[in-house]
Amino acid sequence: MDAGIATADNLKVIRDKGYHYICVSRERLKDYEYHNGNNPVEVKTQSGKIITLKKLKSPGNGSHYYEINSPAKALKEQSMKSSFEKGFEEGLEIAKAALSKPRGIKKIQKVHERIGRLQERYPSTHGRYQISVVEDKDRGVATDLLWEKIATREEEKKLSLGRYFLQTSMDLDETPNVWLTYNLIREVESTFKTLKTDLDLRPIYHKNDESTKAHLNLGILAYWLVNTIRCKLKQENITWGWSEILRIASSQHFVTTKGQNTAGFPVETRKCSNPIDDLKLIQVKLGISPKPYRIESKNKDVAQNAELKKSQALQQSTSPPL
Repeated sequence: MDAGIATADNLKVIRDKGYHYICVSRERLKDYEYHNGNNPVEVKTQSGKIITLKKLKSPGNGSHYYEINSPAKALKEQSMKSSFEKGFEEGLEIAKAALSKPRGIKKIQKVHERIGRLQERYPSTHGRYQISVVEDKDRGVATDLLWEKIATREEEKKLSLGRYFLQTSMDLDETPNVWLTYNLIREVESTFKTLKTDLDLRPIYHKNDESTKAHLNLGILAYWLVNTIRCKLKQENITWGWSEILRIASSQHFVTTKGQNTAGFPVETRKCSNPIDDLKLIQVKLGISPKPYRIESKNKDVAQNAELKKSQALQQSTSPPL
């Protein structure tokens, strides 16, 4: 289940119906303990990255939790964190510089509004900063702007980089099974996301139930097609994602060439361009011809016959009468 709809009420409905679920927890767990001093289990992802899993003690709400630590995800989040902090601090620097300019924003209320807009722009960053506005109340203006990071919140943020929690109704003894199950869900979600992007299958355009049902049916059929192709390729040790397969496949084009022969009649041929090496590999593994649309237009034969008839007619007109 996607974390966006994994609310407590929805999870309860699923449990009451007798179904199991697994999702990313919507909340950041803080005060928790590991299950029996659970040692971390290392699992290799489909992209070759190593992550660690730890099972937590169940809080007694019908769910079991697993702590996930991903170094690759931590690097990505660290880069985003640094980028947001840089933008936030640059905004504070601009606001501070305006206090010493002749026509800069100095009124206390306006300065606070400016800081507020900056905080709205960086909602995940401003909470780790302590901001102080030095005021001259007699004149009603701000004279200085000071800020610093809150050490405890900064440390909490650093510890949370690359870490999230899986929530599931299944009490699995082997922790890697949870990750394998979750990876299956991620695979399905990734495929549907690609299909909706490439096929423009967006429910937002539907206005009645029948159209919505058709959308879901088409989405499932498309998923079966994609999954069949990827399954066959994986058996041949080709693990490209669907987006990458589409990118490679788009390198081959259907070329139509038009022209005129010497008799002035149109000639048209249609052929496929030569596939690149990666596409040829995919086609061979799937049993597809490297040039599946090798079509010769009938116009070519028609034009040749017409040219022949024209030539014969000219010869007859210049021949002496019997």
